[in-house]
Amino acid sequence: MTFPPESATVTKSSAPIGIFDSGVGGLTVLRELTRQLPQESILYVGDTARLPYGDRSPEEIRQFGHEIMTWMMTQNVKMVMMACNTSSALALEQVQQAFPIPILGLICPGARAAVKAGRRIGVIATPATAASDAYRQAILEADAEAQVWQMGCPQFVPLIEQGRLQDPATLAVAKTYLQPLLEANIDTLVHGCTHYPHLQPVFQTFLPDTIKRIDPAYFMVKAAVQELELLNLKSTRPARPTQFFVSGCPEQFANLAARWLKTTPRVNPVNFDACVTAQKSQRL
Repeated sequence: MTFPPESATVTKSSAPIGIFDSGVGGLTVLRELTRQLPQESILYVGDTARLPYGDRSPEEIRQFGHEIMTWMMTQNVKMVMMACNTSSALALEQVQQAFPIPILGLICPGARAAVKAGRRIGVIATPATAASDAYRQAILEADAEAQVWQMGCPQFVPLIEQGRLQDPATLAVAKTYLQPLLEANIDTLVHGCTHYPHLQPVFQTFLPDTIKRIDPAYFMVKAAVQELELLNLKSTRPARPTQFFVSGCPEQFANLAARWLKTTPRVNPVNFDACVTAQKSQRL
């Protein structure tokens, strides 16, 4: 299934915005996008066959990003939101240079919001994002006097993707990960993975209300609004239904996504390898 190409009835401004993540984490970006830009049509991709990204090497993350973007370009998207902090940390610059449409990441919008909220900033993220030091660097570029503590949280994404938010083990894991940040007396907590806002009910059971929570998805979408206005690409037509594609099991994604979408989406399979191979064949 493909969005139609530009024509008399589909203009560049009414083309869809692409969102991609390793799984359901990007639904937090989708939610913000539909709130702030309700006229925009959306194409959502979950690379569920290869999640979690947080344990992958930088080379793999860059390869995945290039494959997904290659496929996205065949879907006539006008902008792509990299709704994955790991990809934003490790692959954003490379894919921005390789493709001729606006591609937005999460790190810089999240970092700028964090320094406006506090000076003792904790970042929870996947191991790959934490190891990249991307958030620390972006935060210190925004405010050289800020203090930053980062915590890699490898178990969070699998627990969320397995739908285990009510599991007592999830609360125990969360307390273990966040305890060092609490001992550091942080005043601001950055959700350095788009999956993590799904854990808010868990965090609220033990995090002090005085700690400000930063969801980079909100600020990423604000940046998208500005970019679309600058490029005169905001849609003036009603949004078409969101289309969902996953590289893994469509039914599994649909059942999990339904918890946050309040409806079960129709999810299509996608094969990125086949798309890349076809593109290479066309160039030969």
